[in-house]
Amino acid sequence: MTSAQSRLTSVMGHLNPDTGGRARLLQKNPDDIVITLAVRTPLTKARKGGLKDTPIDDLLIALLTQVRERLNLDPALVEDVCVGNVLGDGQAYVARSAVLAAGFPIDTATSVANRFCSSGLLAIQTIAGQILAGSIDIGLAVGAESMSTTPDAGAPKMCEKIVNHPIAPQNQMPMGHTSEEVANQFSISRGAMDQFAAESYQKAEKAQKAGWFDDEIVPVTVALKDPNTGEVEQVVVSKDDGIRYGVTAESLGKIRAAFPQWNPSHTTGGNASQITDGAAAVLLMKRSRAQELGQPIVGKFAGSTVVGLEPRVMGIGPTYAIPKLLGKASLTKDDVDVFELNEAFASMGVYCVDKLALDKGKSLIFQLGNLSKEDADSLLAGQVAQLKAHSGIVVQDVVRDAIQLWEALDLQEGVVGSAWNASGGTSRP
Repeated sequence: MTSAQSRLTSVMGHLNPDTGGRARLLQKNPDDIVITLAVRTPLTKARKGGLKDTPIDDLLIALLTQVRERLNLDPALVEDVCVGNVLGDGQAYVARSAVLAAGFPIDTATSVANRFCSSGLLAIQTIAGQILAGSIDIGLAVGAESMSTTPDAGAPKMCEKIVNHPIAPQNQMPMGHTSEEVANQFSISRGAMDQFAAESYQKAEKAQKAGWFDDEIVPVTVALKDPNTGEVEQVVVSKDDGIRYGVTAESLGKIRAAFPQWNPSHTTGGNASQITDGAAAVLLMKRSRAQELGQPIVGKFAGSTVVGLEPRVMGIGPTYAIPKLLGKASLTKDDVDVFELNEAFASMGVYCVDKLALDKGKSLIFQLGNLSKEDADSLLAGQVAQLKAHSGIVVQDVVRDAIQLWEALDLQEGVVGSAWNASGGTSRP
C-alpha cells in the first residue's frame, strides 16, 4: 500500500467510522507505531545456563550486534536506543557503551529505563512515545538482565518515614512473600497452583518442540566457564534451556515448599518461574516510515496504561490493568484472542485467570523465567512470531508493572498495544 493509499484509507475510516474498538485497531494508518523487528537471545537458567558467565555489557553487545546486522537499513537511522534494566551496575554507562561497541554510530543516542519487571515494556513505551511526539523517527527498545552476574540483593535500607508508613514498607517484601500473600488472602490452593504451572510447562514444551520460538531467537556466542575445571570456552547459545519436559501436576506436587517461613507455603520451585538471563529488542517506527524504507511490518503498538495496587499483592495487578486497558481501547474480553499472564508465581496467575474469568484456551500462562525486566521485549518477540500464525489480539502482562495489548491484522502483521500493571514499584524479583 502506498503512502497516498494509506492516507486515503485513514480519511475514509474517519468518514465511515466503525464503532467497534477491534475494527478501529485493525485499521492501517500512516501514523501507526509499528514494529519491524522483534528478536531475543535464548533465555537461560541463572547461575547454571549458557549465559551464566555473560555480564550485562557482553549480553547487550551480543544482542545489539545481531540486531544491527538484521536491520536491513542504515544503523544511523536508529536515533535512540532505550535499554530496560533493573539490576545492572552503572546502567547508563553500560548501555551507551554497549550500543557503540555493537557498531551503532556515535549519533545514536541511548537511555535506560527501570520499572522493575516491566522495564522492557517501559523502554517500548518510551520509544513509542518519542515517535508519536515527533522527537525521533526510528528507535530501538531493549530489555536485558544478567541475574547470574548481578543478582538481586533485595531492597536497600529505607528511612524512618518509609519504614513507619502503613503501606510503603511493603516494597521491601521479597517476591516469594508476595506470592504467599496472594495465596493466603485469596485461598489459592497448592493443587490449583501446581495444575496451573503444569499446563504452562506443557505449553512451553509443545512450543519448543514445534519450533515456535526459533524465528524470534538470535544465537549468541559467549564465554562459558566449566564449574568443575575452571576452563573457559566460546560457545554458541541458541536455545532456551529452562523448559522442562514431561511435567505434570502430580510431579509438581512432590516438590517441597520454597518459603516455609510464610503461610500458606504453597509456592515451590516447580510452580514459580526460574531466575533467568537474557535480552530482547524491538525496532519501532511509524507505518509510513516503514513503508518508505521497505521494512517488514510485524506488529503495531496500540497504547498503554498504568495501575497501582498494594505492593504485598502486586501480582494481581492484571485484574486492574486489563479491564482498564480494554476500556481505553473500547474492547471486550471476547475481542481478545490471547492473554499473556506473565506473573512469576502460579498463585498470581490462578487468581488473575479466575478473577477476570478468562478463557484458559486464550491464556498463555506463566513465563519462561523471571528476568526482572527483559521479559517484556522477550514476550513481545514471541507474540509477534505467534501472531504470524493467526489473526487476533493479545493482552500481555509482565510481573508487577506491565501488560501489553497486541492485535494481529493478518498472517503477516500484528498490532501491539500495552497496558501497565504497575504496583507502585513493589517487591524485588
